[in-house]
Amino acid sequence: MMMELLVGICLFGAFVVFVLPEAYAPQAALGLSLVPLALSLYMYAVFDGTGNALLGGDAAFETQYAWLTLGRYDVSWHMGLDGISMPLVVLATLLTTLAILASWTPINERQSQFYGLMLFMEASLVGVFGALDFLLWFVFWEAVLVPMYFLIGIWGGARRKYAAIKFFVYTNIASIVMFIGFFGLVFGLGESVSSLDLPAIAQALRAGELGGLGLLAPAQVATLAFIAMFIGFAVKVPVVPFHTWLPDAHVEAPTPASVMLAGVLLKMGTYALLRFNFTMLPGVAQTLAVPIAALGVISIIYGALLALAQSDLKRIVAYSSVSSMGYVTLGLVAYTLYGTGGATFQMVSHGLISGLLFACVGVIYNTTHTRMVGDMSGLADRMPVTVGAFVAGAFAYMGLPLMAGFAAEFFVFVGTFSAAFTGAPLFTAVGMFGIVVVAGYLLWSMQQSLFGPFRSATDYEVSPAAVHDVVPLLVLVVFIIALGTFPYDLAFNAILEATEPVLPTAGEVTATFGGGSA
Repeated sequence: MMMELLVGICLFGAFVVFVLPEAYAPQAALGLSLVPLALSLYMYAVFDGTGNALLGGDAAFETQYAWLTLGRYDVSWHMGLDGISMPLVVLATLLTTLAILASWTPINERQSQFYGLMLFMEASLVGVFGALDFLLWFVFWEAVLVPMYFLIGIWGGARRKYAAIKFFVYTNIASIVMFIGFFGLVFGLGESVSSLDLPAIAQALRAGELGGLGLLAPAQVATLAFIAMFIGFAVKVPVVPFHTWLPDAHVEAPTPASVMLAGVLLKMGTYALLRFNFTMLPGVAQTLAVPIAALGVISIIYGALLALAQSDLKRIVAYSSVSSMGYVTLGLVAYTLYGTGGATFQMVSHGLISGLLFACVGVIYNTTHTRMVGDMSGLADRMPVTVGAFVAGAFAYMGLPLMAGFAAEFFVFVGTFSAAFTGAPLFTAVGMFGIVVVAGYLLWSMQQSLFGPFRSATDYEVSPAAVHDVVPLLVLVVFIIALGTFPYDLAFNAILEATEPVLPTAGEVTATFGGGSA
């Protein structure tokens, strides 16, 4: 019942905050968010999952109850965690608490609604990472869109309505495309499955039980379903060229929403890619490995170059996310232990680092009321803690040893270099070059805005940020350093144990689905 308790506490907290008077909402939201955070940390401490929950592994905190029947398919409330999902649940609860604390300065109207939506989004995110039935998972998946739409549309910047609608339309259409692709697999399995249970479907697909569908041969069903699901999830990641909604959403969103969007919501896409595409259809993934790796590398380089061209600190960090998530795509398609494990580790690493940088930009904006690099300089003398945290986050992005970014990217590079698909070493080398571009735009933006003689184009007094503004920054820096210093002990061992079963066997690489080549 631990997963039900975790989701229930978040939903209860959301309801309580919604009905509280405005004056009490910030403190109540923070206090209520500490409960699921403490519970998730306890669950991580006693976590005993083994293997991959979709491929026969023992999920921790697993519960399953009959829910409803859709035609001949049974739907159940099936929840559980393994080494892939457990770290992401902790990431979601941690960033929610820190984002709520970071909201105390910038959010000063309709506070009960704002904090209630944040806690509702936390419940939905926990559900996405914990659900093991497709319909249950899809309900949580879509539920995440609702609070983020309102957070952007109500508390965002000047173009908030445009950004909110663009975010909702892009991600909702992507969900429809993904939904069609998944049910193509379900219908192709025919009598092999009688439920929408994800472990049952994954194991049936890995066993080669996919048949034809209409005029389509099994191999065609598998390929078309893979492409549809990949497009649906690639929008959420986002992978170039499906990334254009992200900068608008980030720039217009309030800082706490940007922290959650970059830190957790983008991980929904890569988590789903791993769970559905790369776990269920390894043969198709290896067939399409070269174009997928190319998309990953293009995202790394193109996102970094776009960031290099920006003068808005928030846009710089937003495009950095496009670049960093390209490493996840590249690691997943490697289909090696360190490639797949490193990609999963990068999800957690990027969540912490991007959350830190967006929070830092938010604190700077709260004080200076500008995000433009050319409008300020010399902030280090006036805001030393905030600038120090920003520098730490930037160096983590650049892969400084003993920080989470270095560990994650190192694992991805090691795993991808030894991958079996054509040109893997070349793709790895080009991906590594992205770090050079990252260093270029981050060092330039820091030199221009944080150091040198003090100057501000606005008339606001620049002084050290309040304690409640800098505490989230310091907590994230501690986690980034701890995860980079002890990656195996804190997360990577559990991730490796869960990702190893995802790797296809020699038989699965050449498997046939009902007689058609995969």
